[in-house]
Amino acid sequence: MRTKETLLDIISSLFVVLFLYAALTKLADYEKFRVQLGQSPLLTAFAGFVAWAVPAVEIVLAALLLFAKTRLAALYGCFTLMVLFTAYIVAILNFSNYIPCSCGGILEKMGWTEHLVFNVGFVLLAATAIFLTPERKATYSSTT
Repeated sequence: MRTKETLLDIISSLFVVLFLYAALTKLADYEKFRVQLGQSPLLTAFAGFVAWAVPAVEIVLAALLLFAKTRLAALYGCFTLMVLFTAYIVAILNFSNYIPCSCGGILEKMGWTEHLVFNVGFVLLAATAIFLTPERKATYSSTT
């Protein structure tokens, strides 16, 4: 039982670090991030909104992961955000001739295939954490 709680804490901590790092990197060079989003064939029309919304969501999710009462909702948010990021990479790789990278810091150094594997790994981590969260089981069993 304690192993599940420890694993849940580790996964949550990984997401806190990932999202805070990613958000702060984007905000530190906000103009570059916004311009790169504007070059994306899928996000051009939404670049202004996405440039502030993504780091804001990442920071909010990281904060929500720190509290037991909001952790499950945050994990669902992490899962959703990582699925969206992964779907974006798949769409760019399959339907675009130009592939801009709007990631910052260390993530910017990854190739697109490595980035895709990284994202899929975090999608699986989020799903695992959701499955391990005791509140999910209590909520599910009380509704059946």
